[in-house]
Amino acid sequence: MIRKQRTEILIKGSAEVSAKLAHEILQIYDVRTIEESKNSLVMVKVREGAQRSLFYLGEVLVTECKVMINGFLGIGMVKGHEPNLAYNLAIIDAAYNGDLPETKAWTKALLQEQFHINENYEALKKQVLKTKVNFNTMDVQ
Repeated sequence: MIRKQRTEILIKGSAEVSAKLAHEILQIYDVRTIEESKNSLVMVKVREGAQRSLFYLGEVLVTECKVMINGFLGIGMVKGHEPNLAYNLAIIDAAYNGDLPETKAWTKALLQEQFHINENYEALKKQVLKTKVNFNTMDVQ
């Protein structure tokens, strides 16, 4: 599983999943915090459609954290004020960067969480589609 997919699952999914995975690492390894969870502003770059030129749309608040496990750096960054999630993401990232043995068993848990995310999305989509109005049936004859 690639880093982008893994991080997306951990951010969109239940916070309990990332907390559980990070806790596994905290029990066994010495996790050194390089940079405590802190808030920052990040510029959002967007490509304009017609001329394909880049411009900055604005700023977004993020929480970022950096940790080190056995000499391997882990970075956690999440939109909004989420210090615990950023810390957990950094630990999980460092564990994968260090290719720790615990990460081998995590794929199944991450894929299961991806399944739950997809189920919740489909349920929400069905609810939204129930409110869809067909304006053709409202024509006055």
